[in-house]
Amino acid sequence: MSDEKKKPQGEPTLTLTTRQGHPVYDNQNNRTVGDRGPTVLENYHFLEKITHFDRERIPERVVHARGAGAHGYFEAYGTVGKEKVSRYTRAKLFQQKGQRTPLFVRFSSVIHGGHSPETLRDPRGFAVKFYTEDGNWDLVGNNLQIFFIRDAMKFPDVVHAFKPDPVTNRQDPRRIFDFISLSPSAMHMITWLFSPWGIPANYREMRGSGVHAYKWVNDQGVATLVKYHFIPKGGERNLTQEQAQAIQAKDFNHATADLYDSIEKGQFPEWELQVQLMEDGEHPELDWDPLDPTKIWPPDKFPLLPVGRMVLDRNPTNYFAEVEQVCFGTGVLVDGMDFSDDKLLQGRTFSYSDTQRYRVGPNYLQLPINAPKVKVNTNQRDGQMAFYQDSLENGANPSVNYEPSMHASPRTPEQPYKNHHPTVSGQVVRKEISRPNNYTQAGERYRSFEAWERDELIQNLVGALKVCDRAIQDRMVHHLTQCDPDYGRRVAEGLGLKAK
Repeated sequence: MSDEKKKPQGEPTLTLTTRQGHPVYDNQNNRTVGDRGPTVLENYHFLEKITHFDRERIPERVVHARGAGAHGYFEAYGTVGKEKVSRYTRAKLFQQKGQRTPLFVRFSSVIHGGHSPETLRDPRGFAVKFYTEDGNWDLVGNNLQIFFIRDAMKFPDVVHAFKPDPVTNRQDPRRIFDFISLSPSAMHMITWLFSPWGIPANYREMRGSGVHAYKWVNDQGVATLVKYHFIPKGGERNLTQEQAQAIQAKDFNHATADLYDSIEKGQFPEWELQVQLMEDGEHPELDWDPLDPTKIWPPDKFPLLPVGRMVLDRNPTNYFAEVEQVCFGTGVLVDGMDFSDDKLLQGRTFSYSDTQRYRVGPNYLQLPINAPKVKVNTNQRDGQMAFYQDSLENGANPSVNYEPSMHASPRTPEQPYKNHHPTVSGQVVRKEISRPNNYTQAGERYRSFEAWERDELIQNLVGALKVCDRAIQDRMVHHLTQCDPDYGRRVAEGLGLKAK
């Protein structure tokens, strides 16, 4: 019997079901075409699970509630590295050197509420809304380059484990590591999170990452896998636990204040947008899957190539109207971009827009902070808080809210470029990917840290695990030993255990 199936003696045996009473035989994997995806829509259990999760909080964001934001612009280099960017993507915002695209950025912490301290150990959200000439593009990422899980089926579970206990309303390491110790895919993320990288010094000196592999598509319809990285021009800086506690004792809004005050003083923060590119395909020569969001693409093999810079130069005039009501979605792409089959990305693409309709309303795209800067013509009508009708100001017939029609109404244009047509075949299954490789990159990350960073990582992990049950401690030591023997040994010694 696996550790996951064991339970303390005397506790009842409960069968996991849906709210319809149907037994759930696989709560780890979505139904996909083959083990790599793409995900199929008839995932009733997943859709019920994720849509309920999206509606768990009113009206605060269920995650990323604590946030700060600013306006700015993206300036393209016209190249990717030393090559013309048009070789890889036809997305217009990248093509011309010096072309500027307005944008809005929202930084955030993930787990706690809207007024929680900004010094907590937590991934940081890094979401950018580009108002391009082809409509909006949202790049919804984090400061860390990876995530805990690789299947969206587990998204509510990982957030629930990190959220406060529903009984005590306190975040509890015993809940966190109960989940993590049974989720080997999380070892890489835990190694980042419990190191100093888990507490960025502020938002200006924090990198951003799109986390997922997306696709760029050129004018011939040829796709290339791409990962996005925002590298702060002023360098990256993080805090030790002791430094964070010293700041929190005096100011729990320090990162928001730092961002706002810097922009007010004319000290505009700047990042360079760099990308990694990889030929579209499964890449069997790698011992990890390039679509796995728990993995980085090693920069020595897939170098970071600059494509432009982002500058934040204007503060919001109203926090609620802009920072609180801005809505992002991983599915908001422009021509020249496409999705990969990353199963977590595909689940997030459904979830994010769904939760915005619940949190802000079905007409959230009519709010100025969310509305694109181009003309919008749709046949969508009415709904809560509708305050204008799409297309009317552009001369559409107000009686026509369907297509096709002989009257003045929106029509589909000719596609000026070749479409990207990915080939998909395979059995529809619920199955983990064939190359999980949960430990190698976590060990490499551990060894890449400076000595003081490793010391901080061990101290933070031991401090959290000390309150956990022995079974959880043993599982974590086992996992960390697989990552690196020294890693597991040091945590075991800190807990008074022997590494196995």
